[in-house]
Amino acid sequence: MLFLRKILKGLFCFSFLIIIQNSQAAGLLKPVSAGSSPLKIRSQDVKVIVEAGFVITQIEQVFYNPSQQDLEAIYQFPVPKKASISEFTAWIDGKAVTAEVLEKAKARKIYQQEKAKGRDAGLAEKEGYQRFEIRISPVKAQQNIKIRLAYMQTASVDNSVGRYLYPLEAGGTDENLDQFWTRDSQIHERFSFTLILRSAYPVDAVRIPRFADAKIQQISANEWQVKVVRQNGQSKKPQIQVNNEMNARPIAEIQQKQQQDRFALNQDILVYWRLAPNLPASIDLITYKKAGESQGTFMVTLTPAMDLAKISAGRDWIFVLDISGSMQGKYRTLAKAVKGAFKQMKPNDRFRMITFNNQARELTSGWQFVTPENIHKAAQQLDNISPNQGTNLYAGLGKALKMLDSDRSSGVILVTDGVANVGITEKKAFLKLLQKVDIRLFTFIMGNSANEPLLDGLAKISNGFAINISNADDIVGKLLEATSKLSYQALRQVKFKIAGVDATQLNPQYMGSLYRGEQLIILGRYQDGGQADIKLTGKIGGQAQQYISTAHFPREALNHPELERLWAYAQILENQYQIDFFGQNNENKQKIINLALKYGLVTDYTSMLLLKETSFIEYGIDRQNQQRLTTERQAQQQRATQPVQSHRVDKKRPAFDLSIPHYGGGALDIWWLLLLMPLLIRFISRTEK
Repeated sequence: MLFLRKILKGLFCFSFLIIIQNSQAAGLLKPVSAGSSPLKIRSQDVKVIVEAGFVITQIEQVFYNPSQQDLEAIYQFPVPKKASISEFTAWIDGKAVTAEVLEKAKARKIYQQEKAKGRDAGLAEKEGYQRFEIRISPVKAQQNIKIRLAYMQTASVDNSVGRYLYPLEAGGTDENLDQFWTRDSQIHERFSFTLILRSAYPVDAVRIPRFADAKIQQISANEWQVKVVRQNGQSKKPQIQVNNEMNARPIAEIQQKQQQDRFALNQDILVYWRLAPNLPASIDLITYKKAGESQGTFMVTLTPAMDLAKISAGRDWIFVLDISGSMQGKYRTLAKAVKGAFKQMKPNDRFRMITFNNQARELTSGWQFVTPENIHKAAQQLDNISPNQGTNLYAGLGKALKMLDSDRSSGVILVTDGVANVGITEKKAFLKLLQKVDIRLFTFIMGNSANEPLLDGLAKISNGFAINISNADDIVGKLLEATSKLSYQALRQVKFKIAGVDATQLNPQYMGSLYRGEQLIILGRYQDGGQADIKLTGKIGGQAQQYISTAHFPREALNHPELERLWAYAQILENQYQIDFFGQNNENKQKIINLALKYGLVTDYTSMLLLKETSFIEYGIDRQNQQRLTTERQAQQQRATQPVQSHRVDKKRPAFDLSIPHYGGGALDIWWLLLLMPLLIRFISRTEK
């Protein structure tokens, strides 16, 4: 119990401290050298729909210009991993006008031309990995302007627990950006967040950390709603005369409530949901195919349950820890998490510990067995570190890959914000480094500004995995989640095939390993339709395994038009991966541009341009994205009026014999540990006084 107290208290107290220290956020930008920006965010209303294996996030914001002159609004915000903006709409002259996708240089040129003429225009661009920026001009003097943004992504479920992240913390890893811009992240009137969960499988619990006032409503076994509302500046000042301590208490309570009501866009919002226990492992399929067209789009979600034995042999762990300046505010959480990881290791395990900033340094003298003495010494060394300097990630990994013992199973635990800026930074060099050794890399990515293409790529090459840790996340939960995965065998050399229907352009193309509780989502295209065999193959402990079922691919299916964008963006990411690791390639770049223009997506090479309807006609810009959005909205409205649908296709011929791995049933039930965390911390604090 004492061990649990120490881990929980340390991890979560420092996790909370990060939120206080981190000043980076989504919000309006203004030059650092200028005076206070007169523009304000009046309101932000977020609506999230989780259904059929994917998520649609829609944000409506109202900007206000209290000054006496027209101004340009510049708003920057992060977007989740593997999500891209699919809508940018503004209300011009009382009418909603939707942006269209053009090549980046062309869109910016037209925006600047329209801005110079004083005509209404907007621009949405990608300004770094998963960081986007919109510009609106003009925001007229003493007037509001309303905008709407939307993005979509596949849903995430692991060990029967789903997770949705609305990212707001910008990270703080771009020094040039921080030197030029400052952010106003304050919502001046109203913030609301509504998540509607429509699950094909029963959900028995939903939680949202750090928002004690959130309203969670169960509509049915398959449908839940989560709502957070903050009204800023709406409470009146208390009219109470303060004469003594007794009278002061109501004022303090009201002031505290007013402080809680205020909302700044500087902390992530997370929602978790837990599927009911003993659900069958399954294969789900959704499709989109217009009548008369030969080609359709599909998404297969495999939620497998395989006979994965627990690993009992001794393992070697190498901790590679980022102590660069960009980790300030995050490092203490990192250190506490690593100390907790030591406690999860077995006595016959060994470890090494390497830190890196401008250079790499080994804190341990070679391999250390997991003894109380060695753990205590390593913990002391971690506590004496102060993050500073740059990020030589290559040096840290290079040192970690020396002195490997080929007779023992080895894994590298990398904890970083992933912004390599010192030494070798070319992605191809990292690829060559990992190809030289047989080792699995498990990466914990901290913050929303990390170089995830690099880190995801390294995990893919080494058959490991990369886990995102929000600064507002339940870090102990992620730690235990990873420990659980690494304690069991995995399905390796995974391959996915569809026979009987011509299925092409699958993504992911390379699947590597599938770990305990992990879902596999495949997006692709198919010709015509008909009955098909779905096959998942791989090896467990060197023995070949296969899981087979059948599914029907319809010749017409109109309920999920969003699949086309999800598939297109997965293809874009795969082409970008090729560029990142193998160098600039005009063929890959052109593929990205073509997909983005056809399916209306913002990328490194394309942007969304918003003009008046007359200006779209003047520039000869087709309204393709407007038409696509209309189709998607109609389908969403129709689905909302129907009961939650099951998309399972392997009922008659189940591919898996076991139930889905589930958090629960043991002495350390992760879900309940997370749910009761505030009470546990309070209890620990009292008992240690």
